[in-house]
Amino acid sequence: MLSTKKNAVVFSLAEARAIVHDLFAPAAWIYWCDFLVTIFTGYACLVLVRLLFEWSWQPDWLRLIAAAMAFAMQCACFYRAVMFIHEIVHLPENKFIGFRIAWNLLCGIPFLVPSFTYYTHLDHHRRKSFGTPDDGEYLPLATRSPWWIGLYLSQCVWLAPVVLIRFGLLTPLAWIIPPLRRLVHRRFSSLVMDPTYIRPLPTKAGLRMIWTQELACFVFLAACVIVPRVFLHRWPIPILIQGYLTSVVLILMNCLRTLASHRYWSDGEEATFVEQMLDSVTLDNDSLPAVLLNPVGLRYHATHHLFPSLPYHNMRAAHRRLLAQLPADSPYRQTVAYSVWPVIANLWQRASLHQRQRSASVSICHAAMD
Repeated sequence: MLSTKKNAVVFSLAEARAIVHDLFAPAAWIYWCDFLVTIFTGYACLVLVRLLFEWSWQPDWLRLIAAAMAFAMQCACFYRAVMFIHEIVHLPENKFIGFRIAWNLLCGIPFLVPSFTYYTHLDHHRRKSFGTPDDGEYLPLATRSPWWIGLYLSQCVWLAPVVLIRFGLLTPLAWIIPPLRRLVHRRFSSLVMDPTYIRPLPTKAGLRMIWTQELACFVFLAACVIVPRVFLHRWPIPILIQGYLTSVVLILMNCLRTLASHRYWSDGEEATFVEQMLDSVTLDNDSLPAVLLNPVGLRYHATHHLFPSLPYHNMRAAHRRLLAQLPADSPYRQTVAYSVWPVIANLWQRASLHQRQRSASVSICHAAMD
């Protein structure tokens, strides 16, 4: 991160904060309206997909196209609704309590991503942990084999069954086996990208919240199995298939978003907020891929790392002000990109180059030893 440290000296965080000082107040009505419209539209599309497959509409090709369009809309809405979890962990702790409960009941629990699984995200913003082994949301992908990127993307296929096992099987077992309780919490209770991340043990208050949300997830899974079999006299195979396909799309979208949100060149040392900014990417682009992959303000990721408490509905305004009022040579402008795909392609290229350089160095060392 040497290049970022050099640039960080000439960036004034106080000047940037003064530019956006009036944008830090979250508007509750925007959160409620946005989330409720999004999640209920998603559920309506889910039902529509089921109806289109069960009804005998003709011609079949038209029915399949309509079902595909409804499924795409369903995935887009559900992805946006799930990503409100990012806002929840940044909202003031003693405010928006009703919104937190509503989000968990309507989205977090049914999608098996209760809010407690993401509170480790706060470590991603701390100076002492960003880009270090204590940051579960960061891997130095630019200095690893590019196949790490492929492995990370592959989780869209296998992660959903793992989550089902986590909440459907390990949750009740962990309640009665204390050592398993600690293992499950530390290793299998965080939404992170680093598979070696170990989550700190919770406080008593945190543990009560975790138990409550875990119980809700377990009850939801049990109901999904018992209710159709007992009351409808059939197994919910079609909805399970639709649910799995939805999870594949949502996880893949989030993986692509994550790969395009950072440069991933950290050397594992502590990073200031400005250095975090320079490792981050702001997508100054209103194209459909950028908007769909980066909902609720996540396009402005560098802005977010500068001001983590800035609400999502003010991110665009903050970014525009910073571009307009910061000096022409401000390092903030280095964070701007205009498309998701070149950012990911550049990450792959840097990882490939590093791999070739490392292989060349090993070859030279072996030759010298011979």
